Amino acid sequence: MFFSIVIPTYNRLPILQKCLLALESQTLDRQIVTDYEIVVVDDGSTDGTIEWLNSSTAQLPHLKFYEQAHKGASAARNLGVEQAQGDTIVFIDSDIVVTPTFLQCHADTLLQRQKVLGDDRVFTYGAVINTANFEAPTTEPYKVLDFSNAYFATTNVAIARHWLLEVGLFDLGFDLYGWEDLELGVRLKNQGIEMVKCPEAVGYHWHPAFSLDRIPRLIEQELERGKMGVVFYEKHPTLDVKIMIQMTVFHRILWNILSLGGSLNERTMKPLLKWLIDLGNPQLAEQFARIFLNQYSVQEVHHAYQLSLKTSK
Repeated sequence: MFFSIVIPTYNRLPILQKCLLALESQTLDRQIVTDYEIVVVDDGSTDGTIEWLNSSTAQLPHLKFYEQAHKGASAARNLGVEQAQGDTIVFIDSDIVVTPTFLQCHADTLLQRQKVLGDDRVFTYGAVINTANFEAPTTEPYKVLDFSNAYFATTNVAIARHWLLEVGLFDLGFDLYGWEDLELGVRLKNQGIEMVKCPEAVGYHWHPAFSLDRIPRLIEQELERGKMGVVFYEKHPTLDVKIMIQMTVFHRILWNILSLGGSLNERTMKPLLKWLIDLGNPQLAEQFARIFLNQYSVQEVHHAYQLSLKTSK
């Protein structure tokens, strides 16, 4: 098995450095994993990413990197897969730091399941542990909120390359934040590709601790997620997708109740969020912020869908 680890990146140089150095420290059974390459696609970064990659080839012997204008993660991942030499693709994000047995665990689980199935209609989904600890991300313990059952979330998956090519790679119509990976997952699922959990293949997902100045960008992401949710549903108009993107009457009622009709918002909740942050509990503050963030997403998905219906008439 030859792995190609495909990583899109955009202005994330400090954590990208940790990501790549961790990938260069893999412990492998060479009878199973013959080799691997790290395929980084820079999506038009302006923070010195390319300059650092150019100067770091000696300490990153598995690295190959490519540049593109700022086209988004879907285009970057597609370019990475097209350029990859491996028979098996691993997707992670550039803010993921992995453990030394990461690749071997993916390989072992893939081979075990392929042997049972008699073919390679399977992908592995590793564990993702969220952390705000930049200095030592891999010391973060697993938390209940880290659980995910998303089908083909590209923070930590491995799959035979030919399946990605057969279903058509990532849809470039997802040009804003959200859903492009799970939409590809629907197409893979329709081909009978099975997901197998691989909790030993751990990726630590770093992001800055929640702060009040991040709220405008988080709201922007939720609005984009709502718009892209409609793109997702129009491609796959099923109940599963409708539930996934929260485009049901139940979700509208739920988040309307939880947000007290929108009265719990970024302005009214600011004192509470600041108090929790000052107490040293930004994670709890972020969970409270999900009340209005999810409300924004649910409102936008319904607004965007109604607009789409009017446009199509």
